[in-house]
Amino acid sequence: MNARTEPSEAEQSATARPPLVRELLLVVGLFLVYKFGRQLVTGHTTEAYRNAGHVWDWERTLHLPGEGSVQSLLLHGDTLAHLANTYYATVHFPATVAFLVWLYLKRPAHYVWARRVLALLTGAALVLHLVFPLAPPRMLAAAGLIDTAKVYGPSVYGPPQTDTLSNQFAAMPSLHFGWALMVAIGLIVATRSRWRWLWLLHPLVTLVVIVGTANHYWMDAIVAAALLGIALAVVHLPHRTATTAGRAQEKLVPAEPEENVLVGAGR
Repeated sequence: MNARTEPSEAEQSATARPPLVRELLLVVGLFLVYKFGRQLVTGHTTEAYRNAGHVWDWERTLHLPGEGSVQSLLLHGDTLAHLANTYYATVHFPATVAFLVWLYLKRPAHYVWARRVLALLTGAALVLHLVFPLAPPRMLAAAGLIDTAKVYGPSVYGPPQTDTLSNQFAAMPSLHFGWALMVAIGLIVATRSRWRWLWLLHPLVTLVVIVGTANHYWMDAIVAAALLGIALAVVHLPHRTATTAGRAQEKLVPAEPEENVLVGAGR
């Protein structure tokens, strides 16, 4: 395909890219709604602990592995526990933001799709946080788990009674896991490298971290994955993106060789 019939990838991406200011306002607005919406659940301590007991019993009924089996892997030394706490505290938001920024710059159509899926997942999670407050396993005496962030650091939470920056009784679903899984799926779909499946390590490590640090139950991750599956089913993946359209044309309509044109002219 010659330059006259195939626009550059940068030109194609620019035409499909949503307005930057609008997207910034939209993403920030969605984050603030989620952040302040979580605070509506604060104070439901009794209900959150009662629900924690129910979840713990459900997991045992389903014969899910104990969260303690994962935590024991992190307690062989201070370093592993500290690294897990650091991953929990620092990777969640930056990785998701970097994912959205990269899609916005390189795969605009996929960016719109991913942003809608994340918005739907986060909205559904907020509703569940409101109707089903849940204390994490580190607060449940029956679990017998250690609050690794408190013991080994770093911790993103203060005492639940005085922590006004976060809602510690919004364990289900785990958006740490839900967002990490969406980042991996989005990058696998939007890229072509044969190494792209390695992005699944991100949600896998996140799962080990959130369970091993006793911040989430297995059920929190399972519910997050189920909600993400529903969101992916509702928000359709773009069939043809601006960045791949040129390549498709190149395969379907190859340019005629110059020598053929000259032969035809001579006849």
